[in-house]
Amino acid sequence: MDKIDRRIIKSRQAIQSTFLQMIIQEGFDNITVKHLTEKANVGRKTFYLHYLDKYDLLDQMVDDHIAQLQEICDQKKDIGITEGSLMWFSYFELHKSFFAALFQSDSASSFRKKLLSFTMGEIDKKLNDETLPIIDKRIFLKFLGMATMGVLESYVLDEIDSDIEAVSAQVVQLYMTQLTTS
Repeated sequence: MDKIDRRIIKSRQAIQSTFLQMIIQEGFDNITVKHLTEKANVGRKTFYLHYLDKYDLLDQMVDDHIAQLQEICDQKKDIGITEGSLMWFSYFELHKSFFAALFQSDSASSFRKKLLSFTMGEIDKKLNDETLPIIDKRIFLKFLGMATMGVLESYVLDEIDSDIEAVSAQVVQLYMTQLTTS
């Protein structure tokens, strides 16, 4: 098994943690690689050894979050939909400032696309094709995926006053309503 050099790990951690702080404080759109590397105390050459640009860095960080969300979804299979939904929303609560900064960014559209695609895929795994006899499955998945994204965005941007348990329970109730009326 190949070990990753500690310097590589330290450089990536410095870049990613500084990038995260800058996203939260300054917004993704205002970040430059020059300013990021200065704040992270790494050379621009070091940055470009690991990432193509700030969009590639963002994509890799989003991919890491999607991988962690996939683990949560895999764990959710063994528990009920209500508890699973709470786990899902709790993850976003834990990383609220990161996701809020991305939802507010005009340039982070790849984040939205990846999260929507992931969300639709997870919803699709739970659907039984026989339960949707007169509805186009793609439209139904897009509807539920966009609805989930809208609630999630409103929650992380503090546009919803409810606590995480209430939001999660209401989303489950809405899903169940859609699944039983279709």
